[in-house]
Amino acid sequence: MAKRRITQETFDAAVRENMEEFEMDPGEALRDAVEQFESQGVDLSCIVKAMPAGSSDDKQEEQTHKVLQALDSLRIGKDSAGVTEVTADLKRFTEHCSLGFAQRYLAAQKDAYPIILSYCKKSLKEREAVLTALSALAALTDGQPDLLDAEGQQFLLNVLKEYRADSSVTRLAIHAVRHFCLKHEQNRQDLVKGGVLPLLTGAITQHSACAELVKEAAAALRVMTFDDDVRVTFGHAHEHAKSIVLEHNGLKVLIEAAKAHCDNTSVLSGLCATLSHLAVRNEFCQDICDLGGMKLMMRLLADSYESQELVRQILSAIRAVAGNDDVKDAVVNAGGVQLIVIAMNRHMNNSGVCDQGCACLSVLSLRKPNNCKVIMENGGALAAVQAMKAHPNSVNVQKQACMVMRNLVARTQSYSQTILEMGAEALIAQAIKTHQDCGDVGKAALRDLGCQVELRELWTGKHGSLTN
Repeated sequence: MAKRRITQETFDAAVRENMEEFEMDPGEALRDAVEQFESQGVDLSCIVKAMPAGSSDDKQEEQTHKVLQALDSLRIGKDSAGVTEVTADLKRFTEHCSLGFAQRYLAAQKDAYPIILSYCKKSLKEREAVLTALSALAALTDGQPDLLDAEGQQFLLNVLKEYRADSSVTRLAIHAVRHFCLKHEQNRQDLVKGGVLPLLTGAITQHSACAELVKEAAAALRVMTFDDDVRVTFGHAHEHAKSIVLEHNGLKVLIEAAKAHCDNTSVLSGLCATLSHLAVRNEFCQDICDLGGMKLMMRLLADSYESQELVRQILSAIRAVAGNDDVKDAVVNAGGVQLIVIAMNRHMNNSGVCDQGCACLSVLSLRKPNNCKVIMENGGALAAVQAMKAHPNSVNVQKQACMVMRNLVARTQSYSQTILEMGAEALIAQAIKTHQDCGDVGKAALRDLGCQVELRELWTGKHGSLTN
C-alpha cells in the first residue's frame, strides 16, 4: 500500500502550530510533527525536517527554508544578472541542495530547474561561471532526472564539446549527465542520439591521468547500459553497450585506463564494473581477454586482497567475461580458480564477495568437467559451502552456491560424496526452506547430488477441466 504524502507547507504549518498553540520549543515542535505524521503512515522522505529560517526583519510570513531563500535571490536576478553577480547565491543554493533529497525536491517544486538552467546557458563562455552553474545543476538534479528537458540536454552536450580540454568542467558535466540518465531511459536515449558516447570515451582517453574524471566517465558509460527505468517496457541497454564497444572502442579505452591507474582501487572498481556491463556478447568477452583485460584482472585480484569492493567488482567482471567458453579456460589456465577461492576465504564475512565468488565458480564449472576438477582440487566446493554457512540470509549467496554444487556434479558424479561430506545437503535444504528463489536451483542441486528430493509436477499433460 502506497504511503500518504503531504506538502512542505502542511508540515511547516504543523510545526508552527506546535510552537504557537502548545508552546513547544523549535526542536520539540519538529520532533513531535515528525512523530505525528509518521504514526499516520505519511511518507516524509521529501520533506525538509528543519525550521524555516527568518528573513532579516524576522517577520513570520517571510520565513522560509534556506534553500528557497537562495533560490529566491537567484529568481530575482534571473533576467538581468550574470552568473558572476550571483556566484555567492549559486554556491549557497548548491550547498543546501547537497544536504539531502528533501531540499532538492522542495527546490524543484518551486521551479528551480528553469532558473538554474538559465544561469547555465549564460555561463557557457566563461570557465569559472560554468563551473559554478554546473555545480548547482548537478546538485539539484541528483535523484531528479525527470527535470531534464531538450534545452538542458543541448547545454550539457555543448559544454562537453566546448570544454573537452578542461578536465574540471568536463568531469562536472559528466557528473550531471550521470544524474540525468540514472533511472531515466528516455534521457539516455536522447543523449546517446545527441552524441554523448564519443564525448565520454574521448574524455577518458584525453584525460587518462585524471583519476576522478576517469571514474566519473566510466560510471556514466555504465549507466548508459542500465535497464533500471520501471516505466519503460523495453530499453536500449544492449544497443548502447554494443555502440560503446563497436563504434567507440570502449573496451580498449577502459582497459588502457585501468592500466594507467593500477594503484587506485576506487577507479579500478568503477572500470571493472563498467567492463562487466559491456560484456554482453560472446565476442566482446573474447575481445576483453585479447586486449589484456583478463590478465589485468588476474593481476589485480592477486595484488588487491585488502580492498573488498575492488575484489567484488573484479569477480563480477570475471563472471561476466567468462560467459565465453574459451575465456572460461583462459581464466582457469591463468590460475583464476585459486585466486577466486583465496579471495572468498579472505573476505568470507562479506556477502557481496561470496556472492560474486560463487557466481564465478558457477560460470567456470558450467559444461566444463576439466574446470570442475580444478575447482574441486583448489577448495572451490568447500568455499561455496562455507559461504552458505556464513550468509544464510543472503538469497544471492545461497542461490549461487547451489548452482556451483550442481554444476560440479552434473557431469562428474564422483564429486557428490565429497561435497555431501562437507554438509551440503542440509545447507541446500535450509536454503530451499528459507528462500523461495532457491527452490528450483536447490532441488536441482540435491537431485544431481543423489539426494532424496520432492519434485512437484506443475502440469501432467492430461486433458480435463481447469476447475473441479
